[in-house]
Amino acid sequence: MGSYIGKKPTDVPLTSSDITDNIITSAKIVDGAITGDDINSTFNIGSKTVTLPAASVTAHASDYIAWQSVVTAATLTAVAGRGYPINTTSNACTVTLPATASVGDTIKFVDYARNWGTNALTINQNSLKFQGYTTPNPIYNTNGQAVTLTYVDTTKGWLPTVDDNVTDEVPQPYTMEWLVIGGGGSGATGYRSGGGGAGGYRNSYASETSGGGGSTETPYQNLDAGGGKVITVTVGAKGDNGASSSVKGTNGGSSSISGSGLTTITAYGGGGGGFHQVANDNQSGTWGSSGGQGHYDAIDAVTTGGTANQGYAGGGIVGLNPYYVGGGGGGAGSTGFGGGSADTNSGNGGSALTSSITGTAVARAGGGGAGGYYSSTTHADGGTGGGGGAGNGGVDHSAPATNGANATTASDGHNSGSGGGGSGGPSTASVGDGHAGIVILRLPTIAYSGTTTGSPTVIVDGSDTVLVFNSSGSYTT
Repeated sequence: MGSYIGKKPTDVPLTSSDITDNIITSAKIVDGAITGDDINSTFNIGSKTVTLPAASVTAHASDYIAWQSVVTAATLTAVAGRGYPINTTSNACTVTLPATASVGDTIKFVDYARNWGTNALTINQNSLKFQGYTTPNPIYNTNGQAVTLTYVDTTKGWLPTVDDNVTDEVPQPYTMEWLVIGGGGSGATGYRSGGGGAGGYRNSYASETSGGGGSTETPYQNLDAGGGKVITVTVGAKGDNGASSSVKGTNGGSSSISGSGLTTITAYGGGGGGFHQVANDNQSGTWGSSGGQGHYDAIDAVTTGGTANQGYAGGGIVGLNPYYVGGGGGGAGSTGFGGGSADTNSGNGGSALTSSITGTAVARAGGGGAGGYYSSTTHADGGTGGGGGAGNGGVDHSAPATNGANATTASDGHNSGSGGGGSGGPSTASVGDGHAGIVILRLPTIAYSGTTTGSPTVIVDGSDTVLVFNSSGSYTT
């Protein structure tokens, strides 16, 4: 074959020597320029004649799936020949199929975050049949599903040619941090009663400390995403003294987290406050932070112990009659203050501790203030609660008398685990209740399954998801 200057005549066949290696690239082929009609079903290679099956000559959109970017929106209009990773971590998603379809059209969907069990994928059929039906719209609500839809004909419409749960073959271990606080104890009822102690405070988040001067604890490690492990959450009840007169304060309930193969974490309830009617009659404070000791006319009382690495002791009494004072409840951050001399306050509650495990700094687990007393010659105001929602102490025989205050929620509106205030006396003032405990779990959002009981509050903070349990429940990994 001769040589040519410039462009080769169109009626002269090309040979392999005319085509330089790699000279034809995808960028030089206009979209749609080569179709199935341009390809001969029979051609020669050397001395051999090759005949292609007819199906291989007919080009079709189903021959290639173009995967798209991750979909996080609540709606999507799907296009044949495409694959869609659907991430329903934040919301459910409704996909609208094409209004018209050709036989063999194929669309693929996959559960990107393994969260369809919480926020489902709904298929809007858009007038075409799905498995032979026009209603209802199909719903895929199983974690880890992968779905391939193929249009077959007008009788059946779209059929799921793949409809399967995709096993997570390489689950990545992750760490779960936690904050566990027991329920706060109530103050006592009776003259110059001690304040309620805060619930025990145990913390594994970042470098934050635990109660009673304890160090940061070890979080749960090497958990598997999608592993199906149930973590049981118990939230301790508040100490509630009711309407009884001249009785010790009531302990708060213990909070805990536990699960198969996991170390159980228990934060004890705060001790109830003591009162003065019986010699040495005070709440020992063996659970969590201690309740404060109440006044007794013939005793120079000492502080009562808290639980190591959970909370501090309650305050005792300094001095004898006629110093009508009580001791403040122990807090997670410091010991409750003892009552002083005449014309001073009863003991303040021990301080709360602050944690940012939810993404916001919040104080919890303060001790309740002790109750005070007024007489014609001597008076002492009620002690102040130690923060984090702790209750102040009341005062009897003042003008007017004030109640021991109930502990309240923390600044974020969730449970505080703080102690209630002690009452000034049984005649005109009542006691303050403690506040219920709390359990907070924090884990990477990519590992969050969305499977819970007990209706925890769910907070997204950066790349993590936080579960705030104000009542008992569970989380399944």
